[in-house]
Amino acid sequence: MLNNIIKFSLNNKYFILLSSVVLVVFGMRTASNMDVDVFPDLTAPTVVVMTDAHGMASEEVEKLVTFPIETAVNGATDVRRVRSASSQGFSFVWVEFDWGTDIFKARQIVSEKLISVSSQMPLGVGQPALAPQSSVMGEIFFIGMQADSTSMMDFRTIAEWNVKPLILATGGVSQVTIIGGDYKQYQVLANPQKMKFYKVSMSQLAEVCKGISQNSTGGVVRQFGNEYVVRGIARTSDLEALGNSYVTSNNNKPIKINDVADVIIGSAPKMGYASENAKPAIIVSISKQPNANTLDVTQRIEKNLTELRKTLPKDVVVDTKIFRQADFIETSVNNVQGALMEGGIFVIIVLFVFLGSFRTTIISLLAIPLSLLGAILVMKMFGMTINTMSLGGMAIAIGSLVDDAIIDVENVYKRLRQNRLKPENERETSFTVVFEASKEIRASILNATLIIMVAFLPLFFLSGMEGRMLQPLGISFVVSLFVSLIVAMTLTPLLSKMLLSNEKYLAKNEKEKWLVRKLSFYYEKSLEWTLNRKKLVIFSTLGLFIISLIAFSTFGRSFLPEFNEGALTLSVICKPGTSLEESNRLGNLVETELLSIPEISSTARRTGRGELDEHSQTTNSAEIDVNFQLKERSQQEFLAEVRENLARIPGIAVTVGQPLGHRIDHMLSGTRANIAIKLFGTDLNKMFSVGNEIKSSIVDIEGLVDVNVDQQVEIPQIQIRANRDMLAQYGITIEQFNEFVDISFGGEKLSDIYEGQRSFDLVLRLNKDYTETMDGIRSALIETQDGKKVPLEQVADIVSVSGPSSISRENVQRKIVISANVAERDLRSVVKDIQNNINTKINLPEGYRIEYGGQFESEAKASQTLMLTSIIALIIIFLLLFQEFKDFKLAGIILLNLPLALIGGVFSICVTSGILSIPAIIGFITLFGIATRNGILLISNYQRLQMTGISLYETVTKGSSDRLNAILMTALTAALALIPLALKGDLAGNEIQSPMAKVILGGLLTSTLLNIYIVPIVYSILFNRGIIKKEKI
Repeated sequence: MLNNIIKFSLNNKYFILLSSVVLVVFGMRTASNMDVDVFPDLTAPTVVVMTDAHGMASEEVEKLVTFPIETAVNGATDVRRVRSASSQGFSFVWVEFDWGTDIFKARQIVSEKLISVSSQMPLGVGQPALAPQSSVMGEIFFIGMQADSTSMMDFRTIAEWNVKPLILATGGVSQVTIIGGDYKQYQVLANPQKMKFYKVSMSQLAEVCKGISQNSTGGVVRQFGNEYVVRGIARTSDLEALGNSYVTSNNNKPIKINDVADVIIGSAPKMGYASENAKPAIIVSISKQPNANTLDVTQRIEKNLTELRKTLPKDVVVDTKIFRQADFIETSVNNVQGALMEGGIFVIIVLFVFLGSFRTTIISLLAIPLSLLGAILVMKMFGMTINTMSLGGMAIAIGSLVDDAIIDVENVYKRLRQNRLKPENERETSFTVVFEASKEIRASILNATLIIMVAFLPLFFLSGMEGRMLQPLGISFVVSLFVSLIVAMTLTPLLSKMLLSNEKYLAKNEKEKWLVRKLSFYYEKSLEWTLNRKKLVIFSTLGLFIISLIAFSTFGRSFLPEFNEGALTLSVICKPGTSLEESNRLGNLVETELLSIPEISSTARRTGRGELDEHSQTTNSAEIDVNFQLKERSQQEFLAEVRENLARIPGIAVTVGQPLGHRIDHMLSGTRANIAIKLFGTDLNKMFSVGNEIKSSIVDIEGLVDVNVDQQVEIPQIQIRANRDMLAQYGITIEQFNEFVDISFGGEKLSDIYEGQRSFDLVLRLNKDYTETMDGIRSALIETQDGKKVPLEQVADIVSVSGPSSISRENVQRKIVISANVAERDLRSVVKDIQNNINTKINLPEGYRIEYGGQFESEAKASQTLMLTSIIALIIIFLLLFQEFKDFKLAGIILLNLPLALIGGVFSICVTSGILSIPAIIGFITLFGIATRNGILLISNYQRLQMTGISLYETVTKGSSDRLNAILMTALTAALALIPLALKGDLAGNEIQSPMAKVILGGLLTSTLLNIYIVPIVYSILFNRGIIKKEKI
């Protein structure tokens, strides 16, 4: 079949050439239209259920809202984990589905389950709602807005009604969340004493407020041939008009709202603060839809903002540099593309130096663009994007893409020169020479390529986030390599026949190039030396291998290398019970401290949470986005100063991360840190106590930083406990009591007030004299059955107690998380020390248990998967080798390249990080596949020569010398093309590919150097009893 493909290509040059042109045209067009992103889609299908519990305490939210929702969705089709957070007034439930589940199907499943739950929600609790659809990388843009003279209320109103609608109307935007400023409200602040004097009840006032600003319809009037619409106009936003609304009559005197209450425009109770560079601001967070192109959406948003700026007040400044994911995407993709191009330059240099011919170099190089464009077409068919992973696969493969073409061109060129040196009557046609030369090495090339593809098999067994991230790298590598094989079987022989068989060209280039002759001469001498000292060479190599195994066993382990995003995301947690205002003050201190560090250019802080925000941020927590640019010191030194400076601020706990890394950590474990120690139990206070014991036992472990315990402890509460006997005595029902407490102290939205197209809530509550102190609450007047007013303290016990600030759960169990990051040490060693300390120092109460999550869990799972599947891949590789050579010994000789490659790969890790990450493990797997190619070339040539009847010594020396040029070219192109990735691992986008490149680079150099000596030696030892039986190869 392979021979027929070669013949077809040589006989149909126009078809092959036209097909190549079509591939280039369609490939380039597809590449220019493909979506570009920083990573593949890493989103675990997750549906977020949000429920507004209207000020309900955390334990009540957990019991009455969260638990029913959890119960409904737990066990639903394809659900793998359910997490929840219950805080004052809000319930958040994250329903995580199996990877690969269609998100629309997932939302449909959750929606169906919520139908039965809605009827179980307590009175006054909103209906559970699904958060807008987004992804782990969904937050693509933060916009900061500051103003000098515009009031914070007007400023927030502009953001809500000018900025937000414009951004939401942008194609691809899923959600816009605003935090900061004063949220405008129309407020009716009731005065209990006046209500008592005028005999007005809270329920009367509430009923009036419900219809205070509404229009009515009166049908139509038909007269004189016309039809007139009848409308009752009562809608207004005028405070005086609202206050003049009639409530009741007292002694024949009309009582209006402003007789018993103040009607004002005020700020809604704050849920969060925002600041930029320690100055008040409004921050707009923008999330994209899951399949939207980040760059396109960002460009459209910026275009709309350019128009919007013209309509804003002159003192409003809009900052789009707080967080812009497109910056990291553009930088990362450009860096990987640069590494790809620089690697291609190394390939060109190697080819030209060894081949010494412009024509042979061009023929070999054509495999690169054709293979890459072919891979892009396949990626498009599978719905993939151009990202750092898919480009990284191409960058790692670029040197290997020319290998098949190099071997083919080199052999064809050599045979054409040899054919020209024959007597004229013995010469064969160029067609025959090219065909036979291509056929000679075709089976070896095919098997070598298949083995490299099989070596990538373990990558496709990875599940979860690591599989989603790394598999596109494998797909782009394998597909581009497969396309290069097709090119080598079709276009390469054809171009070799067209460009290399010319008589004048051959006459001009009939001799090997000077470099090739010199290399062959010295190689033959050195090979003769090693063949005479077999034991020395073998035992020296064995010693190197043993040393490598020992070094390999000492490597630290990590999941992924640290990203270099040029930005930080800080989580700041204040003590439980800290007010929003105090948290804001402490947040300002943190920003001021950060801005004193020279490398930091800007900060943007969000304390608490914004409306419709699916992150369950409490009032004592803040997130700070920090932009920085390193100058004269390393990132580790910079981060050390950040942690040291912030440690001086009392009353806070800080976790330092990076924007994308922080989001990946949160997706893995629900925690914004590398390591999550999950403590499951029942009693929150006991869990917090045990959590602090765990923290104390591990805080001094080397390399462990940002150690924090979830602040799920009790905070101050004011409880108004109904006295049923007294309520009965005064004729007040429990429903009336609850309604009074809800409206009086929590406030209740009763209507909407319109200003043009804008609408604002009308809220009724008691004035601040009765809502901000214990005495005021006690003296609030509640109406009895006979219309009298009595102080609330007469029908209820009003006490100060404590209750949980928030309650986190996972799979229907309460949990508390001890989180930490790792700095300047490997992840696995740190976790091992953590486990040892906890096992020896902590005695868990009965019914309590610990789970370890985060990057450690993913690293352990991925490592185990790769190790097990690598064994399967090695077995398949061995079977492929046996299928080709029909000899166990020959297959075994070729597999000797694996330990030879291991030596260089281990050395590369030793001299760089000393840490074995998941990308580095994949580098070893890739290396083992690539390294077998050289062994196949040598062994197949030995067999061909031995069939001619020459001696074993001649077979080994001549066979090795004949293939030296091809081996060096393929190895050097594959290795040197990786130098840009290996040397520039600190650049954004190269972080994951760099460990792979370093391993492959080092391994290829040692495997190539040792292979050209060890394989001949071992072959000569195993087959020193005669000539191999002739077989068809």
